[in-house]
Amino acid sequence: MNRNDEMAQYAAIHTSPEPALLRELNRDTHLRMLYPQMLSGHYQGRLLAMLSKLYRPKYILEVGTYTGYSALCLAEGLHPGGELHTIEINREFESRILEWFGKSDYAHQIHLHIGNAISLVPDLLMKTPFNMIFLDGAKSDYPELYTLLRSHLTPGAIIVADNVLWDGKVLPGAAKKPDPDTSGIIEFNRMVADDPGTEQVMIPVRDGLSVIRVLA
Repeated sequence: MNRNDEMAQYAAIHTSPEPALLRELNRDTHLRMLYPQMLSGHYQGRLLAMLSKLYRPKYILEVGTYTGYSALCLAEGLHPGGELHTIEINREFESRILEWFGKSDYAHQIHLHIGNAISLVPDLLMKTPFNMIFLDGAKSDYPELYTLLRSHLTPGAIIVADNVLWDGKVLPGAAKKPDPDTSGIIEFNRMVADDPGTEQVMIPVRDGLSVIRVLA
């Protein structure tokens, strides 16, 4: 184990533990899913929960549900009368996601949508005044989603975007011919950095997490 891994392990040990349901979901995902590394996991999950608890959003939109772990973390900070809408493109995951949501204390506040985010997000934005967004879907869609979100979000809203470091492939010269997902992340990061109506911080947690606050 190298020093970075040791520090990450130390940080995790000194972070609040997963709630019991999330610990079960974490284990189940690693046992049954093909790509369990897509799960937010203990450390990042507690960070998402903390951000949500500090912000106390009334309406959360998540793009990329996977098995529902991050949605349940974000739901911990929901306003008592709030809602969380989460989009998953893979219909095969639907029954599994709903099963875990049904076991949580937030089942009545979480709404699962199955389909392509680019198609679903415009209608959801028209109906619901979201004030917290979590992006963790197809990376090639990030730039288009950012454009859609910025036209609807009001000052004070926050966007949290996952995988913004993309295993280092975003670094200059790292990818001679970027694939669509890498190109999407690079363009998204540029758009955020060049947006005068936001302030942002990129956190090197796991594969990179950007927290973006809308100013105007």
